[in-house]
Amino acid sequence: MPPHDVISPTELFSNEPDARQRGLDRALRVGVGGPVGSGKTTLVGSLCRLLRDELSMVVVTNDIFTSEDAHALRKAAVLPADRIEAVETGCCPHTAIRDDIAANLDAVERLEARHRNVEVTLVESGGDNLTAIFSRGLVDVQIFVIDTAGGDDIPRKGGPGVALADLLVINKIDLAPYVGSDVELMLREASERRDGRPVLPTSLVDVQGAAAVADWLRQQVRHWRHDL
Repeated sequence: MPPHDVISPTELFSNEPDARQRGLDRALRVGVGGPVGSGKTTLVGSLCRLLRDELSMVVVTNDIFTSEDAHALRKAAVLPADRIEAVETGCCPHTAIRDDIAANLDAVERLEARHRNVEVTLVESGGDNLTAIFSRGLVDVQIFVIDTAGGDDIPRKGGPGVALADLLVINKIDLAPYVGSDVELMLREASERRDGRPVLPTSLVDVQGAAAVADWLRQQVRHWRHDL
């Protein structure tokens, strides 16, 4: 028997409703994580474009030594520049979203104070591995992004990001035939590991590729408002 003070990964990363912060009169905070190159920044940009006319949004990006992702989002004008802020972590990406969230939380609170009545705050992690998931002290719901180019064995390998994020996105399905990945296998094996949590396939070559994710996010906002 393990000692009573040992916390299992499932308990640590649980995103069940009774583990979330409730009754807080503030924006819904949404983490977007996943490996390098999976499409996190593209997804964040697409969600901004699809939802900015109906929801007040801000974005925090994470990079280790640069502000590259924030610069890309500002250049693409997905939101006004002052609604996008960069955090340079200077360490492994998971450290700044899970272990020591101070820099990210400061950025989130700064943006939400600057822009009154923010409804959605997106926090994009730096690229990390399958164990990276956000602290519940930083975000309320989490999206984890993987892609077909990383191999169709990723869902089978599992990990907290694949298994426990509120939404798993399998991106770049358009590339699957060229990299030898089986999308249906990925969807099936992901579903087997997620205990009923949703899985969405995407191809983010244009903004409408994120439409299903935007619909999911709209639903999360409705639930958040209802719980306040």
